[in-house]
Amino acid sequence: MNNPGSDALLQQVADSFAATPDPRLREILASLVRHLHGFIRETGLTEREWMQGIEFLTAVGQTCDDKRQEFILLSDVLGASMQVVAVQSERPAGCTESTVFGPFHVEGASRIANGGDIANGARGEPCTVFGSVRNSDGDPVADAEVDVWQSDDDGLYDVQRPGLPAAQGRGVLRTDAQGRFWFTSVVPVPYPIPTDGPVGRLLDASRRSAWRPAHLHVRIVAPGHDTLITHVFRAGDPHLESDPVFGVRPSLVSSWPGSAEGRRELRFDFVLHRHEAP
Repeated sequence: MNNPGSDALLQQVADSFAATPDPRLREILASLVRHLHGFIRETGLTEREWMQGIEFLTAVGQTCDDKRQEFILLSDVLGASMQVVAVQSERPAGCTESTVFGPFHVEGASRIANGGDIANGARGEPCTVFGSVRNSDGDPVADAEVDVWQSDDDGLYDVQRPGLPAAQGRGVLRTDAQGRFWFTSVVPVPYPIPTDGPVGRLLDASRRSAWRPAHLHVRIVAPGHDTLITHVFRAGDPHLESDPVFGVRPSLVSSWPGSAEGRRELRFDFVLHRHEAP
C-alpha cells in the first residue's frame, strides 16, 4: 500500500502501463501519468475540485454533437491546439505558417470552379479572393485542393444556422496550371466563439475575451507536399492581440482593400513545404 500523493504511488501507476505493446502509446501514457500526478500535487487539488473538473469535462462531452465539437473548442482556448501545431509544423523559412483547424470545418464541401461564389447567399460585404500556391522551391503547385470556409456578416458559420437549406461560406477549389485559384465571397468579420456551453463559462470565469479576429480558413492538400491548415486574418482587426485560441501569426495578417470595381479584394500567396524525394 502507498501513501496518497507519494512518489511510490506515481511509480506504481506508471508501471501499470509498462507492458503496453505500442511503444508510442506507452510513452504517451507514462508522460500523461507523470504530468497529471504532478499537477494534482503541485496545486494541492481537493476532492471537491477534482469532481468539479470531472463535471466540467462531462459537460463538454455532452455539448458535442455532429455539428459542434466542444472538446476542440476547449483544446483551442487552452492553447493546446496551437501547441500541437507548433510542435508538428516546423518548416523552412518562407513557408506559410500553420494555425488551428477550428471546430467548424465540414468534410465533403461542394466543389467550386475558379471564379465561383462560395458565399451562396451568405450576408456580407462582397469580396473577391485571389490566391496562389507554390512550393518551397518557388514552383507553382498545380491541381492542389484548396478547402476554404468562413463566417458570414453576423459572425456565424452555416453549421450554426439550424435549417439552412444549403451550405454557405465554404467550398473546395483546385489550383490551375500556374498554381492560382480565385473565388467570390463576403468579407469576414470578428465573432465570438460559442459561449453558451462549458467553454464559454470557463472564459467568463477567467475574464477572457471570446472574440476571434476576422479571418478566412484555408486547408491546402497537394501530393508531395505537407498539408497546410491556416487562416488569413484581416489587418486592423481590434482582436488580433487577444485571439482566444492563440492562432494569430503576423505573417498571416493581410488587408482586404477596395478595388476599382467597388468590391474588396484579398490577394494572398501560400507556400507549401515540398517533401524530399525518397
